[in-house]
Amino acid sequence: MKTLKPTITILTILYTAFFFYSCSTDDDLIANVSLTEGIDGDIGGDFTGNGGNTSETFNWQNNLSTADYNADITSATIGLFQMIVKDAEGNTVLNRSLNGSIEPDSFSGTTSAGEAGMWTVTINVSNFNGDGSFTLSEGN
Repeated sequence: MKTLKPTITILTILYTAFFFYSCSTDDDLIANVSLTEGIDGDIGGDFTGNGGNTSETFNWQNNLSTADYNADITSATIGLFQMIVKDAEGNTVLNRSLNGSIEPDSFSGTTSAGEAGMWTVTINVSNFNGDGSFTLSEGN
């Protein structure tokens, strides 16, 4: 029975070291989306990541039936950026994505027509390593 005690002690030490190493925050994967609002009702933001994932949803008052949009990955090696815009009735008027490792690295245009009012914008960043930006403004 005395031979098991050193083995159990060694296993306990190895398990503890593995547990603390695997819970280290030094190498945690992160992704962030920040939002800024313009004076004239335009909104935009930045997204960054080191391989992490995030999803941010926010409301935006659009008094018109369309919106102009733009998104650009300024630096990326991998990952996916996705912008989903829904009108005041919850209908999807835009669902576009960019892949960090494949051209093109930007998109822009005008959403499909929808109901004016409080729109919902969702930004998804998946396994993203890099940075970029996006904007939305009331359409014409």
